Amino acid sequence: AILPVTHSVPTLTGNVINMVAAGNAVVFNPHPGGAKSAALAAREYNRAIAKELGIENLICVIENPTLESFEQISKHDLIAIMVITGGPAVVKAAMTSGKRAICAGPGNPVVVVDETADIAAAAQSVIEGASFDNNLLCIGEKAVFVVDSVFKEFMASLESAGAGKLTGTQLEKLTGMAFTQKDDGGGCSHAVVNRDFVGASPARLAAAAGASFSDRCELLFAEADKSHPYVQEEQMMPMVPIVPVADFATAVEQAKVAEHGYRHSAIIHSTNVGHMTHMGRQMDTTIFVKNGPCVAGLGLGGEGYLSYSVATTTGEGITTPKTFTRVRRCVMVENLRIV
Repeated sequence: AILPVTHSVPTLTGNVINMVAAGNAVVFNPHPGGAKSAALAAREYNRAIAKELGIENLICVIENPTLESFEQISKHDLIAIMVITGGPAVVKAAMTSGKRAICAGPGNPVVVVDETADIAAAAQSVIEGASFDNNLLCIGEKAVFVVDSVFKEFMASLESAGAGKLTGTQLEKLTGMAFTQKDDGGGCSHAVVNRDFVGASPARLAAAAGASFSDRCELLFAEADKSHPYVQEEQMMPMVPIVPVADFATAVEQAKVAEHGYRHSAIIHSTNVGHMTHMGRQMDTTIFVKNGPCVAGLGLGGEGYLSYSVATTTGEGITTPKTFTRVRRCVMVENLRIV
C-alpha cells in the first residue's frame, strides 16, 4: 500500500483495519514526508495484533521509502495487489506496474448552493467541512459555486458563522504566495500549490494576505472567478473561494469543469430534488453529499463508514474489507446431489 504525506497515519489505520480484516498482511511504502509517523503507528498496531493473536509483524513499513522501493514492491512475486492513496503521478505508476491496483487518486471537491437552500445551514456546513484539519482531506470543500440571487446572503452567513472574509486585494496577495507558476512544457505555465502553505492555519494564511481575524476563526473565504487558482487547483488550505454564478445550471457546469473529471466528491445545498438529481448525474462522483458537510460522506454525521482510501480512479469507491478479498465461486457437480 502507498500512503500520502497528508493523513499518513489515518490512511494507514483505515488500510490496516480493512486489509487485515480481509486476511492480508500489508507492506506500506509511505510518502517520505510521513514515513516516520507511519512506522511509529505500525509498531503500535503490530504490538496489539501480536498480543491478541500471536501473529508478529503483520504490518510492515519501509522506513526510508524511495522510488526504488516502490518499484521493488510493484514487481515482487508475493505482492498480489497494490493500493494507492495519492496524487496523479503515483497512481499512473501503479496502474502501469503490471499488478492489480486499487487507486484512490486526486480530487477537487466542489459545492453548489442554489436559491432553494437553507443558506445559514449551508454556510455552517462549508465551514465545518473545509476547516476540518485545515482542509487537508481529499473530500474537503475546495470551491463553492453560489447562484447570484443568494450570493450576498451566503457570504454574509459565512461571516456571521465566524469565517474570515478576505478582500480582493488580500486574496491576490495570498494567491501570489500560496501558488507558484510551473512551465507545462508547451510554452505556457499553470499554478502549482506552494507546499509550505498546505495545511497551514487560517491565522498564517490571513497574515500572508495582510489580514487579521479572531483566534477562533477556522476558515477564510473570498469571492473569486471560475478560473482562479484557488478554484481550479486542489489547494488543501482553509481558504475557500466563493464563485457567483447566474443560475443553477451554470453552477453545475462550472463546478464540473473545476472538478476536472476526477469523479471524487461533490456537495449540493438545495431543497429541490430535481436539482440534486441533475447535479448527481452530471458530476458522477464517488461521494455526493446533499445538505451537509463533506465529512458526512465518510460517515461523520451521515450514513456510511469511514475509510481514507476512496478509490475513485479505479472505481471501487470507499474501500471496505471486501475490497481486499478475492471473490470465488465453488461448485459441486453430481456428488452430494440427492434426489
